[in-house]
Amino acid sequence: MTEPAEPQGLPVPQHVHNAQLQLSAALEKASGAPVDLTKAPWADVEKSVIQLLGGRFDPNNPNHQGAALGLAGGFALRLISEHQAFWFPNRDSPEGASLGFPEAIIMLSPFGAVMDALAQGKLTRLDDLAADIRRSLGQVKFGTNPAQALGGGQPQRLGPQEYQRLFDPGFLQFIVVDPAKVKQALEAKTDALARDVRDALGRTQPPLPPEARQQFEGQIVTSLQRMEQGKSLADQAERAPRLAELLTHLVATVGGTGSAPEEFWHDVVLPLLFIGAPASFPPLDDDELEAFKQGADPLALFVDVVPHSHRAPDEGLLGAFEMSEIGLVHPAFQKVGALRLIRINPERLKPMLEKYDPNATMDAVQRFTAHVSQAAGKPAAESPQGKEMLQAALTLLADLKRSVSVGGDVCLRRLTEAEAASEQALAIVRRALQSPRIILT
Repeated sequence: MTEPAEPQGLPVPQHVHNAQLQLSAALEKASGAPVDLTKAPWADVEKSVIQLLGGRFDPNNPNHQGAALGLAGGFALRLISEHQAFWFPNRDSPEGASLGFPEAIIMLSPFGAVMDALAQGKLTRLDDLAADIRRSLGQVKFGTNPAQALGGGQPQRLGPQEYQRLFDPGFLQFIVVDPAKVKQALEAKTDALARDVRDALGRTQPPLPPEARQQFEGQIVTSLQRMEQGKSLADQAERAPRLAELLTHLVATVGGTGSAPEEFWHDVVLPLLFIGAPASFPPLDDDELEAFKQGADPLALFVDVVPHSHRAPDEGLLGAFEMSEIGLVHPAFQKVGALRLIRINPERLKPMLEKYDPNATMDAVQRFTAHVSQAAGKPAAESPQGKEMLQAALTLLADLKRSVSVGGDVCLRRLTEAEAASEQALAIVRRALQSPRIILT
């Protein structure tokens, strides 16, 4: 079977590709004939799958899940062939990636679509979904629903980078929330929340630009109005988890850090905290010295080579938190699958943050750089990027130190790059929403 070329150049996720190959081989063995997952009618594929699974689909059976993942690979390839769709990284998706379309902002989890169809015992629902996508893309083609440029008004073809920026929650920030305000936000009726947010949008200082206000109206106020009125947001959190998390942030956040890519927190920022400011450094092996000679940044070597002064979990979130140190911000999130807002226990970090001194950490990195330079017999090649990374890491740690001292529940918030870029405007809305109203009589 020849797979169509993907115009955007992103490979099929390896585990999806492997599952598709394994399913194709298993179906051929079970039915005695090849089954083309990219072309055969879904009704015929379903008969072969039922024969292979030995009965009704069980979403909790790992073997059945593997079959669904293989079917997802075939479904994705059909959409790639017909619409030039592409895979892009998405940590919210069960596959770790989702499918995007260049002509319109349509995001799809093929695995989720297949799981839903199999659970309903009707794999032909994938044909209905494909028809819906075809119809939406047709509307775009004929100008009734044009894809808009990100940050502009002209139609454009979208690629994996734009989709990742919009949908992949690859950025992190720590925030501190007031538990009483969390309760206030989530247990309020959605119609009352809509009125409060709309009122706050009219009171922002400085005033929001009309485009930004319109965006917030559509994303927050209109979404709240579409929910079941008279019920609390907590009662409907499972239906709209992102909205519930965002309202929690708007109403209850009282402090926090800047946002940065998850890898930066994991690989640089938090390791700097656990390493501290050691008085001496270990000898470097030949590979490490060669990497330095080849231009490796001293900061990257520092966090990789220098031992931690404080014990970090062997596994866990960001290499800093045990799973037992992670909890829910509110019971309303119990039924939400992929949470982007979680409460964490900061007790492990507090002693380190109390002693944290950005000048001492910077001095340690500079002394380590001199240590490596002497061992390698070559001066360090300073780069603007290295300096910016170190300064950004030191600033984030200073933010975290200040935030933990505020008082309240420390939380970890995942957000997309696009959400991170709009955080400044969101802070203006948050201040207006949390500030007392002045009533003139």
